[in-house]
Amino acid sequence: MEWVQWARAVAALIATLALLGLAAYAARRFGLLSGVRPGAERRMRVVESLMLDARRRLVIIRCDEREHLVLLSPAGDRKIESNPAREAAP
Repeated sequence: MEWVQWARAVAALIATLALLGLAAYAARRFGLLSGVRPGAERRMRVVESLMLDARRRLVIIRCDEREHLVLLSPAGDRKIESNPAREAAP
């Protein structure tokens, strides 16, 4: 009877992991993880990123037709500049 109990425990573990995987797939498929409804237009995106050194990074973020230059570092994040967004050159 010992092996029957082990087989039951393994089957229960496999079923639990399968249910978790199915729930994660459904959440990703229906857009529950991103915070944006499927088909909705995103308001914010990263335009460009530049590593200055091992700890600091400059990032240009476009949000609501404005671009923000932000310095990211372990000491804290700092907004450097904000400008209206420029259209991309053809």
